[in-house]
Amino acid sequence: MNTAIAIILIGRNEGDRLKRALESVVGLVDRIVYVDSGSSDDSVAFAQSKGIQVVELDMSIPFTAARARNAGVDALRGQDMPEFLQFIDGDCTMVRDWLSMALSVMRADTGLGIVTGWRREIHPDASIYNAMCDHEWYRPAGPIVACGGDMLVRSEAFEAAGGFNPNVIAAEDDEFCLRVRMAGYKLMRIPRNMTRHDADMHRFSQWWKRSVRNGHGFAQLGALHGSHLSRERARVYVFGLMLPAVALAGLVTNIWVFAGVLALYAGSYASALRGLLRDGIAPGVAWRFAGFLTLSKIPNLIGMATFALRRMRGRSMKIIEYK
Repeated sequence: MNTAIAIILIGRNEGDRLKRALESVVGLVDRIVYVDSGSSDDSVAFAQSKGIQVVELDMSIPFTAARARNAGVDALRGQDMPEFLQFIDGDCTMVRDWLSMALSVMRADTGLGIVTGWRREIHPDASIYNAMCDHEWYRPAGPIVACGGDMLVRSEAFEAAGGFNPNVIAAEDDEFCLRVRMAGYKLMRIPRNMTRHDADMHRFSQWWKRSVRNGHGFAQLGALHGSHLSRERARVYVFGLMLPAVALAGLVTNIWVFAGVLALYAGSYASALRGLLRDGIAPGVAWRFAGFLTLSKIPNLIGMATFALRRMRGRSMKIIEYK
């Protein structure tokens, strides 16, 4: 087993997904920490039955993935800190040869702070929502500016960045990656499969809540880091707020204004569809996928407004769950 790497796995009511995740990492390294965010299922008992160190978060403090990952690292500080930290979410399984490949890349370039690979969906054909997630995860290899929560992190880089921001409820991995780069480290995606993800999304309501959460992340990262994700926020303002308002006004004052807005939405849909087809998405999936991308600006706007209201009222940034 590898002693240079510790695995931090986080979860909340993942059920069988968590069991598969834990079984995929047992035996890979000496030190595995499972951090549980108030699960009501048998997650904690199952992890303990596997001989895995368990950290149960204080339920009086709002849960976030960022807070859970930090708690996992804190548990490791009681002993000698490992050289590298592999983070993985509780709805993923680890590809068995991932760690050895990622470690060799890390060791070859001490300037690398994060190495990640490809996360793929276990059941991409089970629903259009799973298919969209699979496309979202699959990004070109090479130097990157951000990645998802599954990542191999150099401990020095983690400490230099100050860990994850526990108050960020969505896009916390983007925010962490930004600070790792600010600390002077590089990020790399290598062309290897890393984890298999189980989105388990089969209902429109799940997709809607996930899109609301994404919007919350757009707004919160903007509040923290100014221009970061500014293009995403701009699209939401235009297609989620301004154009709907103009369309409603057009219904009352001038039907041609309304028609013009519909034409802009049609153009946005066509642009998304062309991009998906270029990416190799099957036409039968791409036309629906493009529709969801166009519609997503509405729940994104709700998420951005939710963040703004929470911030204005001094409320806690509670997680938005879609499963």
